[in-house]
Amino acid sequence: MLAYKLRNLRPMYFVAIGLLLLENVLIAATPNLPHHVELMRTIAFYLFYAHFISITAYRTAILVAHLAKKELVREVLMQTPWKRVVNEKTNITLEIAHAYCTGLLTHIVLIAPWYLVISYFSFSVIFLPPVCLINVIVHWKWMKALNAWFYRDHWVGHNSELEFVYLHGPHHDAIPSGMIAVAENGYLEGFLRFTVGAPVSFYNPVISFMVYTLEIKSDIDVHQYIPGVFPRMPRKWMEIAQHSTHHYGMLAPYSMGMKLGRSGVAEDNKKRLYSRYPDELTNSIRLDEELTGFQWDNPIQRRILSLYDRYQK
Repeated sequence: MLAYKLRNLRPMYFVAIGLLLLENVLIAATPNLPHHVELMRTIAFYLFYAHFISITAYRTAILVAHLAKKELVREVLMQTPWKRVVNEKTNITLEIAHAYCTGLLTHIVLIAPWYLVISYFSFSVIFLPPVCLINVIVHWKWMKALNAWFYRDHWVGHNSELEFVYLHGPHHDAIPSGMIAVAENGYLEGFLRFTVGAPVSFYNPVISFMVYTLEIKSDIDVHQYIPGVFPRMPRKWMEIAQHSTHHYGMLAPYSMGMKLGRSGVAEDNKKRLYSRYPDELTNSIRLDEELTGFQWDNPIQRRILSLYDRYQK
């Protein structure tokens, strides 16, 4: 499994680690310069805890909203493949609490690599501007490679018994609510993916803070597959993304499942929300269509859209 993870690494992962090591070598070689390493470490920890507290507060607000509408949650899930798990006798409060705890614990484990980096590596005030600029470039290039990397890793996560039981599976054990989401990871999976996989932990803490906060908040939003409950995902999003299909009973799509080029999607909506992302991500469904024969128009997707028509006022 570890050998496979290493084989799936992308060049930007090594660039991010190389830049981090280079900065630390330069700091050690120029002790006479005002690097303010301790100040930078203090700022990094403030950013770390600000990230965790803000995301946890958002996740808790979602928990409260689900508990306030728990019978609606049950009603919606009873009309999906989740009816095998949720019925009239199911303790829906427990299911909601399970989803919340899944997301919270996964979040803690996922940001552990970032915590280790800011604990044991040094960062310089002097090098802050060029390092941040390079990190932004590296992350843009990583976004172009992300879907292909994720597809392979995600496929193994579902088709290897070891990986599904111990790494990815817990992400699918809880109800399909935004509360479970932390960048598509199970409890232990996030630590492995952000240590041997994604380069985000190795960026300057300022860039790591922005990337982690934006991407985890976005992942929470796009995992809200129970319409009528906060945070309410627009129906337009459900028309151009099919990760919901993956959580409602199908293995595919293994990719990010987006298809912005689909006819019928408003052009202004596309430009406003997603123009900053590379095409490899915004039309990521192409990998599933080519490799698994995935059909965009499928019964599960139609059923999900009908639920949004009914419950999403």
